[in-house]
Amino acid sequence: MNDGGFNSPWLRLRSAALFLAALLAPHSPIFAQTTWQEALAKMPLSQPVAELNHTNAVKVMLASFQRNPAVKALIFMPGATDEFYFFHRARAKLTNSSPTLLDAVVALTNQTHIRATLRPPFLLLHTAEDPLEPVSKIEDQKTADSIKRHKYDKAAVYNDCDWDYMEHWLGFFLNTNMRPRPFSHDSNHFFRHSFAEFDLNGWEALEAVAMAGKTKFTVQKNKVIFEGDERLPALPPTDGFTLDPF
Repeated sequence: MNDGGFNSPWLRLRSAALFLAALLAPHSPIFAQTTWQEALAKMPLSQPVAELNHTNAVKVMLASFQRNPAVKALIFMPGATDEFYFFHRARAKLTNSSPTLLDAVVALTNQTHIRATLRPPFLLLHTAEDPLEPVSKIEDQKTADSIKRHKYDKAAVYNDCDWDYMEHWLGFFLNTNMRPRPFSHDSNHFFRHSFAEFDLNGWEALEAVAMAGKTKFTVQKNKVIFEGDERLPALPPTDGFTLDPF
């Protein structure tokens, strides 16, 4: 008998082990990664609402976001928050008796000018006026590398927070000086920040804040400088525009 042949029990056992390892591999199609839609479908809204509007949408949706394997942060970009707080025209009905965060996102994208785009590790809620890629510049690689090694807050929700508030937490967790300083005129035109996050690293936190506040940033030695982002991919639609809060 030839123990080294195809019918060898040892060879059959080895082949079975290799096959099992292939099935358990992270990129195996049998174990496909969770999509953001699947993740949000498992997140019930923090409170039942029949309509999403300027009084509840951002607060409820951010509070409903949970840690998941698909996305680390849910970000309302300035174009999206403008639809609620400036134009007062974003309203979306929810027909499910127990709506999920996915139901809320689908309702907004079907009934308003707000769109949802995955830009890993973020899910962006935005309109046509929002640039979907952050702008950053590294002038000191050592500082940038240090920021990337830092961990940001394990879990946080920021609802309509100004730059002064964000500057404090960025500086605290990243152990790096942030500019502009609090109460500075340089931040007067920064948008307010609305996002929920889990387990961001330092660099991801910088990008999340930049995208939520429509800013760009430059990394210099021991500091990060934020400035307004003047890009405007498209003008916001003006249909139904009103300043009337009712």
